[in-house]
Amino acid sequence: MKNLSILLKSLSLMVCLVALSSFVSAQDQKPCAAWEIPAKYKAMKNTLKGDAASVNVGKNLYAKHCKSCHGGAGLGDGPKASSMKTKIGSFKDAKFQAQVDGALYYQIFVGRDEMPNFEKKLAEEDDRWALVNFVRSLK
Repeated sequence: MKNLSILLKSLSLMVCLVALSSFVSAQDQKPCAAWEIPAKYKAMKNTLKGDAASVNVGKNLYAKHCKSCHGGAGLGDGPKASSMKTKIGSFKDAKFQAQVDGALYYQIFVGRDEMPNFEKKLAEEDDRWALVNFVRSLK
């Protein structure tokens, strides 16, 4: 019985330490530096209308490729977000939404640092623009 009590106290302590370490690491995240978007991408125009069909395709792609870091509502609070070195911003942020579609395209598909490159995983141009349309819908 005494061994069980010691085991339970040890487990409780471990759970507390794990929870505390994830909190501390989230606090230590650095803010995201400004993106430098090449002129080529700034000039790109979205080839898809932001209609329900396009947004739905983007939503499915987002669930598969983006949700684990960016969260279901695009707030930057996905399950992997707290393990990142850089704080993930919100897609609802007015500054984010004010960017041109080509800038979003560049950030999503070319990536940098902890944001992976998705050019090979999302090879279809229409899928890429559908994902941009979905991210736009998260305002």
